[in-house]
Amino acid sequence: MSRAYMLEITLEDPASAAAEMLIAELSATLARITGDSGRSSFDPGDVRGPKACFVVARDGEGQAIGCGGLRPLEANIAEVKRMYARAGTRGVGAAILAHLEAVAAGFGYDAIWLETRRINARAVAFYERYGYRLIPNFGKYAGRPEAVCFEKRLPCPR
Repeated sequence: MSRAYMLEITLEDPASAAAEMLIAELSATLARITGDSGRSSFDPGDVRGPKACFVVARDGEGQAIGCGGLRPLEANIAEVKRMYARAGTRGVGAAILAHLEAVAAGFGYDAIWLETRRINARAVAFYERYGYRLIPNFGKYAGRPEAVCFEKRLPCPR
């Protein structure tokens, strides 16, 4: 059964115990859905530098229930990495995504790109629901039919 949560989303190092636990859960889930954990596509150092971040969402009791990161991809484009909300939570993924979008806009990015697997129908539908649109596969995902890439343009700061 889904429950609504009081959330706190904070910056956290991807090597923290909570982040590593969530990343491991995500990897196991992805391996079950897609046959690939996705670990080879994530370098924790990428979300530690300038114009990058990693966040963990915690419920009202302080339990880590979701995470996500941003890394610079191009001068004005950030990439979402290791986006995850624990099964059975409600609104956590949307809250993390909105937080990452706000951080990206604050960093001055014009757009966010991301990749997921075509077979991961829940993720595809989630990103489309929140305004992400299909783009040609980029970088290491180019020419890989199992991958699907998305973009969301961010509001221009005034």
